[in-house]
Amino acid sequence: MKKKLLTMAALALSASAVSTAQQPVAATIISEKSVECGSKDQGKKKSVDVLCQQYTVRTATTEYQIRQEKPAGKEILPANTPIEFTLDKDKMKFRANGKKYEFLIVGTSAVGAQPK
Repeated sequence: MKKKLLTMAALALSASAVSTAQQPVAATIISEKSVECGSKDQGKKKSVDVLCQQYTVRTATTEYQIRQEKPAGKEILPANTPIEFTLDKDKMKFRANGKKYEFLIVGTSAVGAQPK
């Protein structure tokens, strides 16, 4: 009887954890900058730095720094763009301007209390 009750409780807890992980979180893109994310060979002994867009996304409690996975000509998302995202391991998935995006999370920080 106890074993059955413990199994049911464990299933209920794991189901609630899975469902909350998939709920979209409201956020805003607050800044964008270009950062080096590798290099590309161009001929003999020449390489050129490759730039990727890195964004800061702010929720009520956390700031995320996210970066393109591949620098392949993606459009730049403007600051103050509202998004709703989900997290999947080290990736953030969201929609903005009717398009789906997937970025790598490269940093996080807590949002402190605002001074009055």
